[in-house]
Amino acid sequence: MKILVTGGAGFMGSNFVRYILNKYPDYSVINFDKLTYAGNKENLADLTGNPHYSFVQGDIANEVQVGKVMPGVDVIVNYAAETHVDRSIMNPRDFLLTDVIGTYTLLEACRKNGIQKYIQISTDEVFGSIAKGKFTEKSPFEPNSPYSASKAGGDHLVRAYQVTYNVPTIVTHSCNFYGPYQYPEKLIPLFITNLLEGKKVPLYGDGKNIREWIYTEDHCSAIDFILHHGAIGEVYNIGTGNEKTNFEITQLLLKILEKGEEMIQYVKDRAGHDRRYAIDNSKLLALGWQPQVDFKEGLVKTAEWYKNNQAWWQKIKSGEYLKYYQEQYHKR
Repeated sequence: MKILVTGGAGFMGSNFVRYILNKYPDYSVINFDKLTYAGNKENLADLTGNPHYSFVQGDIANEVQVGKVMPGVDVIVNYAAETHVDRSIMNPRDFLLTDVIGTYTLLEACRKNGIQKYIQISTDEVFGSIAKGKFTEKSPFEPNSPYSASKAGGDHLVRAYQVTYNVPTIVTHSCNFYGPYQYPEKLIPLFITNLLEGKKVPLYGDGKNIREWIYTEDHCSAIDFILHHGAIGEVYNIGTGNEKTNFEITQLLLKILEKGEEMIQYVKDRAGHDRRYAIDNSKLLALGWQPQVDFKEGLVKTAEWYKNNQAWWQKIKSGEYLKYYQEQYHKR
């Protein structure tokens, strides 16, 4: 099987590429990535020389570049996306170009090249916030940020292409990811690296926003399972039931890294900050998939990885993206 993984130099894409090639050494993977601020070829340096792996720099919104990598491809797994909510508030246009136009471009390539399966990696944020209960695959979309709105737009296109053109698509909505190689602007890697640097951690609002979390290996196994067993035209929620408030996560990280609560810096809440996400994963569980990594176990493994790979994230954190955080997080 020849798989085109878009966004394969990013956090989850790179983890999935490595997972697939380790599990299926006879598969071939093309990593197609634009190498924006969050894309890093070093994430897959260990695959250098693997004859089943190749990297192509390109933009999923560019029809010519996408067309050049399509020959022989059996499956597309679309991890490529602009994903950070704060960035979407600052510059929505980039999110529309990648998450909507990019998805359209990939779907057109699927339609013209007879792709066997297209898997859209999406988010539970398209559903909006929920006070009680859980979102199912049939819950209406109510996005509350430019990021989630752009992902919702891409997901709607996927459904439209499946219904109108019979493009063989599957959409996945996942809870929040965490694990090695995550860009240190997201909550868990930002807090871990700040604490390792002796800096305070910026906690939005009252810290009671709730998210559901999945460790990177569990998400990779879910996509692998859906790739081989998922039904065309279906939507699958990928969840674990691991719901935690941001404050609970902060407390766990302080304990793991042996720091006190004086390291917490409460900051002004994000505009349009959703209070709680939670998704019903019973449909995927009924097919036979199960998450394996306990949240605390995964958090310890993640903290250890950042401890042991400080050169990787120190290089990143010295860059321009910190200017925004320095402006926002030091406001009381």
